[in-house]
Amino acid sequence: MATITSPLPPFKQAFLSTILRAKILTFGSYTLKSGRISPYFFNAGLFSTASLLTCLADAYANTIHSHPTLGDNFNLLFGPAYKGIPLATITATQLFLLDGPKYGDVGYAFNRKEKKDHGEGGSIVGMDLRGKKVLIVDDVITAGTAIREAVGIINAAGGELAGIVVALDRQERKVVGEGETDSGMSAIQEVRREFGVEVLAILTLADLIVGVESEGDRKAMKGYRAKYGAVEET
Repeated sequence: MATITSPLPPFKQAFLSTILRAKILTFGSYTLKSGRISPYFFNAGLFSTASLLTCLADAYANTIHSHPTLGDNFNLLFGPAYKGIPLATITATQLFLLDGPKYGDVGYAFNRKEKKDHGEGGSIVGMDLRGKKVLIVDDVITAGTAIREAVGIINAAGGELAGIVVALDRQERKVVGEGETDSGMSAIQEVRREFGVEVLAILTLADLIVGVESEGDRKAMKGYRAKYGAVEET
């Protein structure tokens, strides 16, 4: 089985080791929704036990906490329904365990898919977003559509987008639809440019290439990046 080497920060090493052991990250030949043939596959749906969720929460929290500015620039975590809901929940809890005095008052909220017209009503559950600097927590950004919807919800509720954190950045250029122009950028790069905020990932394709020990897997990922990799940001 593939193992890891040492160039990555300890929390990334621990996360990568866990997802390899749990077969959340696997290597082979996988046909993606885009039709591209990928040499690796990341299945976030397999974070399905307490220990795996704890590892995931620790990785999200450390990704945020270790950033030089973002860790001090938000006061509410937002989880877009549905997958983002448990991710923001576990991240809020882990941030408090990591540094209670710093993150103890950080809020948490998520949206309902359908607006509730009874009880407390509304489409937002959790802390009021009005006047808050909001950090979105989700698993991946594929096309950017879901993130743009989440930003619209945050803006409509009076919040301000502070940043976005995801589990994996594949660092590949976005699949271009009919009538679209190929910018050469990834969906994450486009979102970063459009909203002018930081978009962080626990792991990137570059991290996998340096962190996975199997030379065959590293070579396959390098080949995939050479074929589909997004333009380098300056």
